[in-house]
Amino acid sequence: MGNSEGNIQPTVDIFGCTDCGADLKFKPGTTALTCEYCGAKNEIPVSDTKIQELDFHEYFEKGAKELDTIELNLVKCNTCGAESSLEPHIASSSCPYCATPLIVSNAHSESIIQPKSLLPFKLTKKEALEAFKIWINKLWFAPNSLKKAILSFDHFKGVYLPFWTFDSNTTTNYTGQKGVHYYVSETYSTTENGKSVTKTRQVQKTRWSYASGQIIHAFDDVLIPASESLPKKQVKELEPWDLPNLVPFNKKYLSGFITEKYQVNLETGFNRARVDMEDSITGLIRRDIGGDVQRIHTRNTQFEAVTFKHILLPAYVSAYKFKDKLYRFMVNARTGEVQGERPWSTVKIALAVVGVIAVALAAYFLFGS
Repeated sequence: MGNSEGNIQPTVDIFGCTDCGADLKFKPGTTALTCEYCGAKNEIPVSDTKIQELDFHEYFEKGAKELDTIELNLVKCNTCGAESSLEPHIASSSCPYCATPLIVSNAHSESIIQPKSLLPFKLTKKEALEAFKIWINKLWFAPNSLKKAILSFDHFKGVYLPFWTFDSNTTTNYTGQKGVHYYVSETYSTTENGKSVTKTRQVQKTRWSYASGQIIHAFDDVLIPASESLPKKQVKELEPWDLPNLVPFNKKYLSGFITEKYQVNLETGFNRARVDMEDSITGLIRRDIGGDVQRIHTRNTQFEAVTFKHILLPAYVSAYKFKDKLYRFMVNARTGEVQGERPWSTVKIALAVVGVIAVALAAYFLFGS
């Protein structure tokens, strides 16, 4: 925790090369800021600071002013509402999420909760683009002209996406029922060859018994996206992230990349984390009840020792237009996992359907006769 005034960090800006004084940018896959002019590597000191978990309830009791903050130069997109950082001396830019030109003159300085840790970029932009091309080539029924469209798009940017992580010890008391299947013989009448016959069949029944118990479970690093700018399903499918490799926050890692301000506040983030935890607890309850099927009648979960972190995770994000429609994709800048929206070729789909019908008809006439 900082002092009562809060610990305001200076605006994230560019750093000068120790050899020639030129602007430096973080080089993905390294621990250094690299000079594009003289090639000098300016190492980022490795911090031995332990990544701190912050007390969730203490945050609301003492207020955000007790927390360390960082000041970012932000500009808001008038189309999708995302607020992302701008590096100094940028005259024009576009939103990484919807490709809308940003009004740079509307940029403003704002203090936000400082991330406690981040995963630095590991893949270069070139490597991420290659991963995207491989993904495109594997798509079924993608238009042929799509490959040409992606070779020239300009809106391909490295973005630090904001996330919350939550830890919590949980105790859940529940009541319910355990169902165990058993089978009984049942006779029935049916008609075969015009005659009524009696047959026997096995019918499944369920025997129910009362169940109750207590589930104790500790959750660690429940990950909640703090951005509303990208589809939640696709962001989720970028996982897994190698969270054990988180490093203590250092603004030098941000140099050369965009940082998005969190849009999901801490309280909303925890409410979403509770839903995820409750979903996991449901599975634990069913396993505890046992049997073939389960019914859960009542449950009451206590969340204790709740802590949180604000972290940044790296992705390459692009919004591109294909036949006047906007599509977006993301590349996990640690693993190369690609997720995105894609167009479909109606011509290819129609030809495939016609081909299947033609094969089926040929098989019918060939073997049916």
